[in-house]
Amino acid sequence: MIDFTPPWPRISMINAMGKHGVPADVFEDIEKAREFAEGNNIDIETKAGHGKILDEIFSKQVEPGLIQPVFITDYPLELSPLAKRKKDAPEFVERFELFIGGREIANAFSELNDPADQMSRFLEQVEARKQGDEEASYMDEDFVRALEYGMPPAAGEGIGIDRLLMILTNTASIRDVILFPQLRPEH
Repeated sequence: MIDFTPPWPRISMINAMGKHGVPADVFEDIEKAREFAEGNNIDIETKAGHGKILDEIFSKQVEPGLIQPVFITDYPLELSPLAKRKKDAPEFVERFELFIGGREIANAFSELNDPADQMSRFLEQVEARKQGDEEASYMDEDFVRALEYGMPPAAGEGIGIDRLLMILTNTASIRDVILFPQLRPEH
């Protein structure tokens, strides 16, 4: 049974991984991360960066065990090209995801509003795309130009209503709660 009594714990991605048996050296060394992934039958793209490898390890080793509501914080910079860096740990971003029942329910982050930092990250994303990362962003010079005019601090959050309904109705398949009938099988 899921206990929705607040407050829900907040734990960094790295600490959550450590609590689920991922050794500390995986966070510090990309080769150790690759070795750990391979040793645990986690498929990793050949050219995946350290952050992406950590994300895959998290998805397979940690996420299924996050049954009670928990906020996972402090994601690697590489995973969030539009999120603001943490002031006290610039290799991480101001981002959290809410997990309940072994599923991500919500994703939120502080919006990056520094045009120079955003341009640099877009350039990294373009390079990653050239190297074969299909999830990497394209350059968006109009967005950077808009940031140069000034953007106040902002944040965004996305909640998966369908996933929340799955938890509330104890449903195993998203197809059973989806609101659009054309996406359900006709039988």
